[in-house]
Amino acid sequence: MWDTLRNAWKVPEVRKKLLYTFMMLLVYRLVSMIPAPGINASVVAEVSQQFDVLNLVNMMTGNAFQQMTVMAMGITPYINASIIMQLLTIAIPALERLAKEGGEEGKQKINKITRYATIGFAVLQSIGIIAGLQSASMGAGQTNVLKPEYNSLFGMLTIGMTMAGGTALAMWIGERVTANGIGNGISLLIFAGIISNLFNGILTAFLDILGIQTGATTVVQFVILILFTIGIIVAVTFVDLGERRIPVQYAKRVVGRKMYGGQSTHIPIKVMSVGVLPLIFAYSFMAFPGTIIAMFGTNSGAYQWWQTYMGQTSPLYLGVTALLIVAFTYFYQSISFNPQDISKNINQQGGTIPGIRSGKNTTDFLARTSKRLTLFAAIVLALLATVPSLLYVWQSVQIPYAASSILIAVSVSMETMRQLEAQMVMRNYKGFL
Repeated sequence: MWDTLRNAWKVPEVRKKLLYTFMMLLVYRLVSMIPAPGINASVVAEVSQQFDVLNLVNMMTGNAFQQMTVMAMGITPYINASIIMQLLTIAIPALERLAKEGGEEGKQKINKITRYATIGFAVLQSIGIIAGLQSASMGAGQTNVLKPEYNSLFGMLTIGMTMAGGTALAMWIGERVTANGIGNGISLLIFAGIISNLFNGILTAFLDILGIQTGATTVVQFVILILFTIGIIVAVTFVDLGERRIPVQYAKRVVGRKMYGGQSTHIPIKVMSVGVLPLIFAYSFMAFPGTIIAMFGTNSGAYQWWQTYMGQTSPLYLGVTALLIVAFTYFYQSISFNPQDISKNINQQGGTIPGIRSGKNTTDFLARTSKRLTLFAAIVLALLATVPSLLYVWQSVQIPYAASSILIAVSVSMETMRQLEAQMVMRNYKGFL
């Protein structure tokens, strides 16, 4: 791996792409330090602890939300817009035709719609969150989230437009990295925020055991944290690389004077093809009721009941979250994997799966295989989501990251590695070993 990196650095074109990617990520992190106008960041950091859904936003932005910078919304509105457009593409026939038959022009139109939707979501989400935090701070008798001169509709609109500008800049940086750098730019922005959170969390725990900071982390808890972090990274990497290879045999056929087919190949189906979306959906679904209840006051009976029986370490919360992850895993797999289309393509190209008849039998076989892989992926995702909470109950080990964070970080790093490897293979260098 290090030899390949040295060889990549020697190639001017690849070195330029690596430097461009690094510099753009550095710009993104530097802009994430610029505070948004009119907000008391210290009050936001305190009040936002009442809303579980904001932890997900803070994780995606690398603490930019908790610090209330211009990048507070980060790339989250773009992710929401992309997911909604993906679902609408399946639900609306016109968008489906545009995606499948429109070619490159159709993709550009969908991307343009996604960009406009991103800016709209960024403005609405930022204003809604700030208004909710302001209401919560006033209800709890704390210092207002908004400074007096911004405590108006025009002031909140100014803050919303500022944060939307930060989201637009983050989206532009991500697209530039994708076009001129190495890897997927949007994914790398999320990766940068996750790694920042991970580093800060482990550093804080280390400073606690040295006595530099007034924390409660013990040596045993720190060792458990390090071993768990290494173990979960290894496990996620192992599962992320796993795939089920379905053999396909193509018959020989003569077209004109040439003979085609006759070779054997395979269709790779990734074990973790659903990615991190079931985790994000489940976390958002579970955080939504608590967030709505907290907006009506933290002294209400409903809020006290939710904190007691639906806290993040309670058995009921963990059980419901695991069931939601399984349900969302099957749902997303059903809309992203179509065995009938794959079976049709195999049949049109003169291929067959050994031992399986063409047509309905092939479709049923692919569907059955997909369901088994989906069940395994759902169980793995459910374990990833619940084990950190179980560690906290067992040894009071505070895990400074969510399971979705590690899954995203590993997936992005592996994909970036594959793209860099492809760049080197094109230049006759040995790949990563």
